[in-house]
Amino acid sequence: MPDRAILEELIAQAVLAPSSHNTQPWLFEIAGTELRLRADGDRTLPVNDPEDRELVISCGCALFNLRAAAAAAGLGCQVRAFPDAADPELLAGIGFAGPPDPALAALAPAIAGRRTHRGPFAAGAVAEGDVAALVRAAEAEGARLAIIGDAAQRSSIAELVAEGDAAQWRDPAWRDELARWMHPKREGDGLSLPAPAVPVARAVVRRLDLGGRVGAKDRALALRAPVLAVLGTDADGPADRLAAGQALQRLLLVAAAAGLQASYLNQPVQLPALRPRLAALCGGEGAPQILLRIGRQKAILPPAPRRPLAAVMTG
Repeated sequence: MPDRAILEELIAQAVLAPSSHNTQPWLFEIAGTELRLRADGDRTLPVNDPEDRELVISCGCALFNLRAAAAAAGLGCQVRAFPDAADPELLAGIGFAGPPDPALAALAPAIAGRRTHRGPFAAGAVAEGDVAALVRAAEAEGARLAIIGDAAQRSSIAELVAEGDAAQWRDPAWRDELARWMHPKREGDGLSLPAPAVPVARAVVRRLDLGGRVGAKDRALALRAPVLAVLGTDADGPADRLAAGQALQRLLLVAAAAGLQASYLNQPVQLPALRPRLAALCGGEGAPQILLRIGRQKAILPPAPRRPLAAVMTG
């Protein structure tokens, strides 16, 4: 077992992973000879993510960061996914032994530079070799990345995104949950805004149905994305979702290393009425987990805030 200082550094890298609404729903527990990754049941999104599917995916992203950081530190990792059926919030036990994985170590420098880029991407196609590398990255973690290249297919998916926006924004409970995760940056989590703007933004979101406006913007983002892709798994159990998170983070780091960034248009995955339609548009096999667009960002973005290490680490 690495000493505490090394574990703290690994966890500091792990928590740079993305998460829905920047909830950061992970806890790391030192337990004997292993490190344990837990879901933080106090940081759920009951309306947006009622089955905690995206919560587990987010934790999978953090787990992959930990694996990459450990490899860069010269440590091998052995991961036991869901080791205790009686403890569903225990997502993984991580042991440290054996040789480091050089492919993981090579991705570690990209952890700090990964961003979620919500605006339009710079013009220009993504090189075929880079797209192929993203597909291989997903496959290396037991998932698959379907690249949406057909114009009609892309248009249909863009319409699903706009339909999802309309449905979510019509729901006052969904808007209230979104508003509650709008935080001043100093709080270290959530959708950060300048502190004076937070009360106004929350009030607007709670009172106004902006689904039409947001849907039009997101439809355009989907249609114009240099790469539009669906990350999927064969099945849709908790272990598949944890694997999807690791696959997502692996491809995000491969992308960042190539100068690419991503953002998400997950409305068709989040809504039960739309998810089968998205699956059908992707061939009808397996479970779509993430809809993302990838390209080159127009400007370097600051990192999203993170909670202090003491808030996510116990033991």
